[in-house]
Amino acid sequence: MNKSLLAEFTAREGAEDEVTRLILEYAERVREEDGNLAFDVYTKESHPRAFWIFEVYRDEDAFQAHLKAPYGGPFNTLLTPLIEEDASVLTFLDPVT
Repeated sequence: MNKSLLAEFTAREGAEDEVTRLILEYAERVREEDGNLAFDVYTKESHPRAFWIFEVYRDEDAFQAHLKAPYGGPFNTLLTPLIEEDASVLTFLDPVT
C-alpha cells in the first residue's frame, strides 16, 4: 500500500523566498527517489507563507528509504530556523475506499 502524507510549515516573515528555494531544490532530489510517487509543493492561497507538501511513496519501505536519504538532514537543518514551527508538521493519510 502507498504511504501518503501531508507536511506543513509556515515560513517566517521575510524568509519565504529562501524557503521556496530550499523546498524546490529538495523536491527535485526527492522526486528522483526510486520509491517516490509524488512530492507536490503548495502554498495556501490566502496565506502564501504557509507551505503544504503532499508526498506519496510506493510503500513503507520506500518512505523509510526517503527518511534515510543523505540530503534530508541537511535540508531540515537549513529549513528549521526559517519556519515558525519547531519542525514540519506531518499528517499521515489513509485512502477512503
